Amino acid sequence: MEVKPGYKRTEVGVIPEEWEVVATADLVEPTAPICYGVVQVGQDTNGGVPIVAIKYVKEIASSPLHRTSATLEQPYARSRVRGGDVLISIKGTIGRVGIVPEGFEGNISRELARLRLKPNYSAEYVAQQLEADLTQGRIARSVVGTTRLEFSIATLRKFELAVPTSRDEQRSIATALSDMAGLLGGLNRLIAKKRDLKQAARQQLLTGQTRLPGFHGEWAVKLLRDCARFCSGTYLAQAAYRDGEFEVQGAGGPMGKHVAANFPEPISVIGRVGTVGRPRFIPNGCWVNNNAAAVAAIPGIASPRFIHLLLMTMDWGRATSVTAQPFLVVESLMKMEFALPPVPEQNAIAEALAEMDAELAALEQWREKTHNLKQAVMQELLTGKTRLIGSQEAAA
Repeated sequence: MEVKPGYKRTEVGVIPEEWEVVATADLVEPTAPICYGVVQVGQDTNGGVPIVAIKYVKEIASSPLHRTSATLEQPYARSRVRGGDVLISIKGTIGRVGIVPEGFEGNISRELARLRLKPNYSAEYVAQQLEADLTQGRIARSVVGTTRLEFSIATLRKFELAVPTSRDEQRSIATALSDMAGLLGGLNRLIAKKRDLKQAARQQLLTGQTRLPGFHGEWAVKLLRDCARFCSGTYLAQAAYRDGEFEVQGAGGPMGKHVAANFPEPISVIGRVGTVGRPRFIPNGCWVNNNAAAVAAIPGIASPRFIHLLLMTMDWGRATSVTAQPFLVVESLMKMEFALPPVPEQNAIAEALAEMDAELAALEQWREKTHNLKQAVMQELLTGKTRLIGSQEAAA
């Protein structure tokens, strides 16, 4: 395939003409060659030297790092790290990348390798390039081993990366990708916070600790059998499935589609053999097979969505018996006790929690789109297919 003007074909793909392909050994300071860390860490409870492991390579400053005695660490002085060093995991979980924060003093475990870059290379850019999907794929193809995978130091030293010759362009690319990563991180934190708030709200609303505006009065304590019906599913051979509008629900989840529903009303489907519990709310009918069951609210006493919320809070171990495989003990399930408000309050609680679910779903969808956009932008920027404004002038 012909390469468009201003670009060249290299061992790592098509890149701008003014970019270079550099082996990692040529990226690092000659006085600090690529090396792995401490082989035998030991244990030191009185301070000692902090050792960065794979688990904490991205959160070095805020993580509870293991420490080892200065005596055990001293033979590995060659692998000590300082602010700005790039770390990459080379054993076990291959390809995790981090940058040592300024002010950190310590060492690394044998599962990590250190890259101390020359001044003309940006640590942030190199870290982004190492984490890119294309690079990670090339790393995966270079891994050896069966029981324990390894990206050897010798292979790492020869491993090539595409790098803009201008450090300003390197920094611009790294900054753009870091900004997108920051947006993703913010979304992740917001989603985690919303989940915690939803969990707390669910606990308080379903137990009456918090009441929605306009609702008062006592709740009634009832057995599940007093407010819901238990209905066994019906066997349907897979050969009898027909591609229709109704899902066929088994113990663990959907199994296919069918033209008929044996439960046309809103129900909660639960597993009764093999996989017990795992309630799924089906508002518009489905076919429940013989390894599952339906729990249907009794009209006038309970709301279908409220019953489903109660089932979601259950300890299913209390209604499960295990012989050859787990199975549901129906009598134990139907004797479970719940506090039940009047139906209007049930509906209001279900609606409030559904709104929180919808907000979470929208945020998760936004995060997924942002993640996909970041991956696409990484692909464009780290191969030079898209150049940031001023990049060409900086490289000239």
